[in-house]
Amino acid sequence: RIHMTDFEKQISFIMELDKIKKITRQTYLSDGSRKENDAEHSWHLALMAFVLADYANEPVDVLKTMKMVLLHDAIEIDAGDTYAYDAAGNQTKKEREQKAADRIFPILPEDMAKEYRNLWEEFEESKTPEAKFAHVLDNAQPMLLNDASEGKSWREHGVKKSQIMKRNARTHEGSEAIWEYQKEIIEQNIKKGNIIDDM
Repeated sequence: RIHMTDFEKQISFIMELDKIKKITRQTYLSDGSRKENDAEHSWHLALMAFVLADYANEPVDVLKTMKMVLLHDAIEIDAGDTYAYDAAGNQTKKEREQKAADRIFPILPEDMAKEYRNLWEEFEESKTPEAKFAHVLDNAQPMLLNDASEGKSWREHGVKKSQIMKRNARTHEGSEAIWEYQKEIIEQNIKKGNIIDDM
């Protein structure tokens, strides 16, 4: 039996998250035809979470990881997408995102609001096996798309190897195997002139 007030809150949350489809990211689709949105990004990460689970350094709870990656960008409904290599934007990012979390998660019934907020914070802290693996996926997915689209976004933003290495400084903590693969992608794209080699 449906508990109406809880159900109504859950539906409100589901409809609120529809707005994530309107948040455009800087990463192009694999064919380079247009930029992806947050919903597409989150869906792709959820897919990767169960397809690539065996490559996590430690065993992970796959459902928990999927929930984490599907919720991790919900705050961008208010905070917007901050491009990975936008120095100014990243200075105010944390404050904007906390404010967004304070508004969005409480749309849910209290117990769920707490659980999902905790999952979001766990992702941000990147200390548990699931959070570390979720971060691998969050960093690897745009790299796969950048590689497939001939480095379109990297070239547009003049991205340097040092920036990518800094952003991925902890990626190996979630999956050594996937990080090794990412390093090959970086080197190939330096050779193609898609990434500036400044190291």
